[in-house]
Amino acid sequence: MLTDPKLRSQVDALWDKFWTGGLSNPLDAIEQFSYLLFLKRLDDRENAAERQAKRKGTTYQPSVKKEMRWGYWTQMKAEEALSHLKNVVFPGLVELADVKSSFGEYMKGAQCKINKAGLLIEACNLIDQMRIAEQNQDVQGDLYEYMLGHMQFAGRGGQFRTPRHIIRMMVQMVDPKPRERIGDLAGGTGGFLVNAHQYILEKHTSAGILEYDAEGQAHHLIGDQLSAAERSFMSTKKYLRGFDNDSGMTILRIGSMNLMLHGIESPQFYYMDSLSKSFDDEREYDVILMNPPFKGAVDKGGVHPTLPADTTKSELLFLHLILRALDMGGRAAVIVPDGVLFGSSRAHVEIRRRIIEENRLDGVVSMPSGVFKPYAGVSTAVLFFTRGAQTKDIWFYDMAHDGFSLDDKRVAIDENDIPDVVNCWEKRANKKFVESRKLRVDELRKELTPLKEKLLKLQADINRLTFDLAVDPVSDGKSAADLSACQQLVTTLESQISAPQAELDRLTRQFWVEKAKVVANKYDLSASRYRQTDTDTVYHEKPSVTLERLTLLEQVMIDEITELKKLLK
Repeated sequence: MLTDPKLRSQVDALWDKFWTGGLSNPLDAIEQFSYLLFLKRLDDRENAAERQAKRKGTTYQPSVKKEMRWGYWTQMKAEEALSHLKNVVFPGLVELADVKSSFGEYMKGAQCKINKAGLLIEACNLIDQMRIAEQNQDVQGDLYEYMLGHMQFAGRGGQFRTPRHIIRMMVQMVDPKPRERIGDLAGGTGGFLVNAHQYILEKHTSAGILEYDAEGQAHHLIGDQLSAAERSFMSTKKYLRGFDNDSGMTILRIGSMNLMLHGIESPQFYYMDSLSKSFDDEREYDVILMNPPFKGAVDKGGVHPTLPADTTKSELLFLHLILRALDMGGRAAVIVPDGVLFGSSRAHVEIRRRIIEENRLDGVVSMPSGVFKPYAGVSTAVLFFTRGAQTKDIWFYDMAHDGFSLDDKRVAIDENDIPDVVNCWEKRANKKFVESRKLRVDELRKELTPLKEKLLKLQADINRLTFDLAVDPVSDGKSAADLSACQQLVTTLESQISAPQAELDRLTRQFWVEKAKVVANKYDLSASRYRQTDTDTVYHEKPSVTLERLTLLEQVMIDEITELKKLLK
């Protein structure tokens, strides 16, 4: 998700340049932008490697030829730069990776469609101004998503790009290891695979080398603590694998470029409809991280025969596929629409039954409905499960805030449950942590009870005094003064209640549910069904008092009518 307004305006300007420069096909504009962005980031990576070599006092070994470097050809005159790009740089893209990798395969057909030298220089200048190397996110995918938004393609078919902070949360909770086979069967731009790789490097980089930015993003991920065997495995084709059914190949090229720029020299990111008969992977993965498409239906005739024939809903078929693709003991983190949690159809109930009865459902994180805005307001959850293990109690977290406003603007805010989600998940089996949290909940309830009782009494007083003033507005002023004092006390009480109530709400977002209770509810996994919340008593006047006041009001009205009649005589 692209949230930086300056970066967004720069992308808008670049889009306009492409449009007015002759790239009238929006897909061509996006594709050419992706190539230029890749070349820029490739140069940034080489510059960073050179600086790091100087810091370590070692010899810098370039991995990219000089004539391929952004800083080399963008300094040429416009016509020379365009000719160099077409005749040297683009043909050289294929040589940057193993020909058998997805990058090598998809770059065979790469073409420079920019035919105006002035347009190329303007585009390069705008990309330089974006200062991509300073961005703290998976910029290439985010920029691609934003450009898709110009075409109103984003979100079509349920393919919503997963926000970076949600991906990081899922990766942290799954905790992938260096020698595990990691996959994404509906890979998009490769965000899950990139983040899994970065997570492993971060976990195996010495603390003295790591640096963290304001967003908590780690830098200088060199993985110096990885063993030779671990490094060897991480260079094999089994390590990271992604698939996407983008027949236009644009997303696949971006995904492959994304992986290469994050240190995966031979990306395995291929064109494949993983629900189809052509995809036979079984017990091939130790970790699967996914946000599969979940809108609409698939072609029933093309679905793999091992998948259920009683549904064409992609979100259900992908869950069955994941169970097939995971090896025994393998772990998955998958985003699903809320309908998967409580749907009553036979297909919905069956997949939940399979996950719970034949495997281990480790946890359910319910996410707020605005996570995928502005493209969709659909409510979603993340399912965490382990292939072949046994479900006992199920851990839930009912997330309310993800660190961004839940409207279309999605601006950063202070409220963020994600750190607590990860902390609770990591310590969910720690009895001391669970007990201390429960003790704090009891303390907060004890603290809040007298405050809420006092608030309820004040609300009764306000109700009474408001009525008294309505009946006799020209009294001696005591009722008005008392009402004002009560209202001030209510404001004070509400401020005293606010902080402990917010803490109580957060602490009760995590809870456990017995498997038997879930089974009794037809395997319903809705957090709202099981979460126990404190319902505050709402003030209601006694019916007898209300009737007395109605009688009094009626008498006041009769008296006023009598006075009016006297005036009319």
